Amino acid sequence: MKITRIFFLMVLTTAIISCNTKHNKEDANIREDTNLSEESQMLYPSDVISFFNHWNLILGDGANVGQAVDFEHKQFFYTINEGDQNWVVYKAPNAGGTHGTSHNTRTELAQLKKWSPMTEAKLSATLKVMNVSVSGDDSKKSAHSVVVGQIHSADGHENEPLKIFYKKYSDHTKGSVFWNYEINTAGDDNSGRWDFSTIVWGDIEVADPESNYFPEEPENGIELGEEFSYEVEVKDGIMHLTFTSKGHETKKFTKNLITSEYTNADDIPDGEKGVERENAYADEGLFFKQGSYNQTNEKANGAETFGGDIQKQYETGNYTEVRFKEASIYVSEDAVSNEGYFIKNDDL
Repeated sequence: MKITRIFFLMVLTTAIISCNTKHNKEDANIREDTNLSEESQMLYPSDVISFFNHWNLILGDGANVGQAVDFEHKQFFYTINEGDQNWVVYKAPNAGGTHGTSHNTRTELAQLKKWSPMTEAKLSATLKVMNVSVSGDDSKKSAHSVVVGQIHSADGHENEPLKIFYKKYSDHTKGSVFWNYEINTAGDDNSGRWDFSTIVWGDIEVADPESNYFPEEPENGIELGEEFSYEVEVKDGIMHLTFTSKGHETKKFTKNLITSEYTNADDIPDGEKGVERENAYADEGLFFKQGSYNQTNEKANGAETFGGDIQKQYETGNYTEVRFKEASIYVSEDAVSNEGYFIKNDDL
């Protein structure tokens, strides 16, 4: 009887061990299959828009991650699927690490090579803005706005001949799209620099709290989540801009980048003081930028930053988010033919 009991226990133990081993193996297979499935379904931004070898990527915490091929960051830069469409998401909080001398946060691409305005360069995008900061100083043009495309100079004062803005007041449904040209200030002192703004859709009126004036919602504005496209082409010193959006009038603009309109004090608008060098940006290397460049920061009174707590800013709407579904870049070969035309990290 004793031997029988021992034999029974041995058989039972072996069965239990065998059963556990079988389940553990099955569990391992499930985990392996799940991992393989996740890996096969993982979609990097560079899988959606295949041009990231042309750029360095700056994140909303100030990090320069270099070329963002097969890269994502769940707080700032990743993909999202909406039905049959994949989008690349760029997010930037009101406050976080910044890059260079800027006080604004950004998750933004900076082109690796610069080019002369006398050659040919193009940048295009189809995008939608999903959020701009709900807080900020309403009297400032930059509050509640995000820059979604730029041309930046890598030389001289490092000014910006183009910034494409989207701006929406918190109690409005529709926002505005406009672009800025920054004069390339004459002389060594850049303190007199200023921008002029050109409306695409909406308006550029700014609130005046002292007189209790607040702009009305623009009738032809762009809503959050509404797609629009831009194309920037620079050729023979002239910048050509085209903006399109379903249900909106297509808008086209041109701007001379090599001959200034603002070389005399009589030429400049009231309230501005700087004059521009006669050849504007003709002698400088330019490069494109694209992404989510948050324009509401700690310098704008009333902007909520929660001590730089990124998650808290996201939870309360104090961030910018831009989604791109298409983008392309082209620069003629003669524009980037020598090593001197590579951008340094300090220029970004």
